[in-house]
Order: sequence, then structure tokens, then C-alpha cells
Amino acid sequence: MISHLQRRDLKHVWHPCSQMKDYEEFPPIVIKTGKGIYLYDENGKQYIDAVSSWWVNLFGHANERISSALSQQAFQLEHVIFANFTHEPGILLAEKLAALTPEGLTKVFFADNGSSAIEVALKMSFQYHAQKNKSNKKRFLALTDAYHGETLGALSVGGVGLYNEVFQPLLLDTVRAQGPDCFRCPFNERPESCSTPCISFVEEKLKQHHEEISAIIIEPLIQAAAGMKMYPSAYLKDLKELCLKYDVHLIADEVAVGFGRTGTMFACEQAGIIPDFMCLSKGLTGGYLPMSVVLTTDEVYQAFYDDYETMKAFLHSHSYTGNPLACRVALEVLRIFEDEQYIKINQEKSAYMRELAVQTFSHLPYVGEYRQTGMVGAIELVKDKATKEPFPSAERVGYKIYQIALEKGLLLRPLGNILYFMPPYVITKEEIKTMIELTNEAVQEYFSKAVLEY
Repeated sequence: MISHLQRRDLKHVWHPCSQMKDYEEFPPIVIKTGKGIYLYDENGKQYIDAVSSWWVNLFGHANERISSALSQQAFQLEHVIFANFTHEPGILLAEKLAALTPEGLTKVFFADNGSSAIEVALKMSFQYHAQKNKSNKKRFLALTDAYHGETLGALSVGGVGLYNEVFQPLLLDTVRAQGPDCFRCPFNERPESCSTPCISFVEEKLKQHHEEISAIIIEPLIQAAAGMKMYPSAYLKDLKELCLKYDVHLIADEVAVGFGRTGTMFACEQAGIIPDFMCLSKGLTGGYLPMSVVLTTDEVYQAFYDDYETMKAFLHSHSYTGNPLACRVALEVLRIFEDEQYIKINQEKSAYMRELAVQTFSHLPYVGEYRQTGMVGAIELVKDKATKEPFPSAERVGYKIYQIALEKGLLLRPLGNILYFMPPYVITKEEIKTMIELTNEAVQEYFSKAVLEY
């Protein structure tokens, strides 16, 4: 039975990343409250938020420290134009981010969300080269299966056809290189001993196009929207060396993987590299408010620093750039990291999650692989375990398991045939166990009903 609120929602609301016709049979769940890792619907039913509400929530819903910081700031200053004006939360946040990110990333440009951060980095890279008399550098190199957001520039460097195929006539002419695929590795390498031969695909493209390439953009360690495809840090190190060799920028899209998701504060740390641009969002505000930042170097900054009449300034803005509410919330998020040592705590939790998940899922005939980096775990469902043949997308295997899991009080939002865990860091070991058990129940229930041949 559809509720009054659900009926009103479907009359006017167009939901993101959804085929709205699906909602006729599976209407949106109306969430009234949240606390910790749990969400509660209008009927009081409890759901474990195993995906951190699209990867943004770090320290739980209705976190008392963050909510208090937001409330205090709201009574002081809610917003002010950020051109020719500034405020203390923005200054403090920029200082903290410059101190936390890889050495050399000293300048902070504020934007509104992950996609807009990508647009900023692409534009900065292009304009930098143009102002260095390298105006032929007006293309970008990106990887297959990349995802960098939904605005047109971000879609242009994305490589997941589900999102950008229909918009191809509108997109930038991107150079595309085969990315790492550790599950279906063409070189039969193992991630733990990989010598990264797949970096040759990138170098081949750079040899051909480096004079016209402004930057390479990459999701460090995990290609998230592609199905949590994970690869070793050595690949990043090799990529940075290629960027230096061929005089192209490196844009690290840490929108999804920053702020501890991969086991270190930022994924680039594990390769010991300094990108030319680092894009951050999602966990930056702990799931409270939209905001993103792009960090870059003094070298890039100086290419824009000149007398006004030279027209070298970076004339890019958003109405809510540097919003004080979001800045104050982000500051509290970073203080929680400092005060409560979550990077260290999560090392133990992630080890427990990995051990339990491997024990639970690896033996199942339709699980091709369980993989994990930090606090991100992924179950790849396959039709044939020996050949790694995927289920046809038309079968919507992941979506159907997601529906079963919701009935059991677990929010999993699959990526095609990949189920994944990216829970808030406040999750306990007992709750991790429950999350994995409920996932197993949902998977087993689906396949017990499905008529499949292995």
C-alpha cells in the first residue's frame, strides 16, 4: 500500500539516477529520521545505511558534534559572497586541508559538489597551459570505466556508457586509455604482486597525444561507480612519473575515496605522490551539506597571478562558494578525525570486515570475487565463476537483491552486478557482522528463487 507521502512524492519529484517507471511497483521509501548507521522510515522501520547515503556520511546520521557545530554557525553567519569577502570558517578549513593533503597542495578553491570540482580542475589545467603558451594542450586523458560526475565536462572524461553515452554529441574530445582491471586482468597479474604492465596502455596514448593533452584524470585506488574496481598503488606512482615525463598535469579525483575510505586519509598517500590537482567532496562535510574543494600547487596558482588587465584570473564562481555553514561542518569533521583517531580505528574494523566477508561470500558459486580497500568492500556477482562471465544487465540481479535487502532492513545500492559496503565509520563490529549476514541472506534468497545454470 502506497502512503500519502509517497503519493505526493511521485506526483512532483523526479529522483536522481532512477527510471521513474520502476517507482510504480517500488515506490520511494520515506525516511523520517536517522541516527548513527541507521535510517528510519515513516512507519518506524529501521535500515542499516551500508552505503553511507551515496558515500557521504562518515560519522553517522544526526551526529551530535556536527549538528551542534552547524547550529552554532547558523546563528552567526549563514552565507556571504566569497569574492572580495572571506570568513573564519573558510580560512581555517583551507589551512587544515593544505596541512592534511600531500605536501605542495597549498591553494584551495571552493566549489559546490564533486562534479563542479572536476570542472574547476579541468578548466584550471587548460587555462594554466594556455597562459604558459601551450594553447595546443586542450584535451584530457581519462581511463576506461572512469566516473567523474554528471556535468558535461565531468561526463566527457567519464568512461561509463550508462551515464554519458546519450550525451556523446555534446562532450569534449577525450583521449581514452585502457584502465586497470585487476579482476579480469589481461596480463594475468595478481594485485598483491602486480608490476602494473597495464600502465603501458596510458603511455601508448601519451606518446601519441602528449603535446595536446593538458591533464590525466584518475580516481585513485578505486574506480567507484564502475563497480568498485580496485587496483594497486604502484599504478598511481607509475602514472605520476608518466605525467612528469610527458609534461601533463595529474588530476586526482578523490571525491569518493578521500577522507579515510581507502585506509589512509587520502588515497594518493599510499603511492606517495603529489597530484597537480586534488578534488575533494562527499565525506568533506560528513554527509551534512554540499561542498567541494580543489587543491593545487603554488606553481599553478602563479600562472594566474598578474595584473587585472592581463585577464589571467580564474573567473569561475558558484553562488554558494565557500559557504560558511558547510565550512564549519567540514572543520568539525576534520576535528573528529583528529580527536577520535578514526584512521587507526578503521584499520581494525576493515580487517574484521574483510575476514568475515571473505568467509561468508568467497565460496558461493555466483560470487566471482570479494575485494576490499580500506573501508570499501565489493562483491562481484558472476554468471560463471570459472570464466568470470557477468550476468546480463537486463536481468538486474543487483537491483533485485537490493530490493530483498531493503525488506530485511539493509540499504545496499548496487552498481550493476556489484554489491558493495561503504558504511559510516561509526559502525561497530557487531553491526558489520549484521550487515554481512543480511547481505548473505538477501543474496541466498535471490539465487534460491532464480532459475540459473552454472
